[in-house]
Amino acid sequence: MPNYKSAYKRILVSGGAGFIGSHLIDRLLEQGHEVLCADNLFTGSKRNLDHLHDNPRFEFMRHDVTFPLYVEIDEIYNLACPASPVHYQHDPVQTTKTSVSGAINMLGLAKRMKCRIFQASTSEVYGDPTMHPQKEDYWGNVNPIGTRSCYDEGKRCAETLFFDYHRQHGLDIKVARIFNTYGTRMHPADGRVVSNFIVQALKGDPITIYGEGQQTRSFCYVDDLVEGFIRLMATGTDITGPMNLGNPVEFSIRELADHVLDLTNSSSKLVFEPLPDDDPQQRKPDISFAKDALDWEPQVQLREGLVKTIGYFDHLLRQNYAL
Repeated sequence: MPNYKSAYKRILVSGGAGFIGSHLIDRLLEQGHEVLCADNLFTGSKRNLDHLHDNPRFEFMRHDVTFPLYVEIDEIYNLACPASPVHYQHDPVQTTKTSVSGAINMLGLAKRMKCRIFQASTSEVYGDPTMHPQKEDYWGNVNPIGTRSCYDEGKRCAETLFFDYHRQHGLDIKVARIFNTYGTRMHPADGRVVSNFIVQALKGDPITIYGEGQQTRSFCYVDDLVEGFIRLMATGTDITGPMNLGNPVEFSIRELADHVLDLTNSSSKLVFEPLPDDDPQQRKPDISFAKDALDWEPQVQLREGLVKTIGYFDHLLRQNYAL
């Protein structure tokens, strides 16, 4: 039996009741760690954690990261922040506070505990990019006063804080920039394109496409993303990031709609609405850094991941869950 202190950790996952956070917690528990989940349940759901209630190595704490947290842990994953436009624009001031004050509080905890800390950043730091695909050394094209800036600039400031704590205090940091991710446990009403299309198709409602559907996204299945998290967190102190994690295979929004219609055998019609403000026209990560440093690249193809995600939402619908 390996020594507990050397082999296993007590790990804090802030935002752990969310879609991505709950999958990360599953993986960490599978590896034998103890996990403390801190979440204020603004967008996360206890439903995502129901299967863990009897796990003696899992603990849930209702907590808002804009307030300091004093716990004993060995490692931190900071995932706390609403990530879909519908949710982060609902209370934009709180969104910025969650990214900025939340980062300060989690970094302060990591400094006190002298432990490694992971920041879930986003491809939105690139804004509406003029570089395609996006590499980590691209500084971005972000509107600092637009309706999306609470999220975009909040995450950019969080990255600033992480690297300043690294330079000033020698903190051991890892920063990942997440590109569009989908999969089971997505919130049915989160407003993101994959969940929107699937729910609309399953209910037979019109599928809403903004613009002409020619804007592109790169869709990464959640299991692949979590694998990237785990591998980045396990690297040496010479690798801090920021590191792009996402699927480099690019699809237009119209192509995504066609895949969903085909896989759900839905009779839903397409309807077209004006593009939202500052909606990026292209999203595609350059993942050369992750390939070289982590030997990582996504394994789940879009249609395979969509089948799993459609099955999840279909199950919710059959349970009369309010989609």
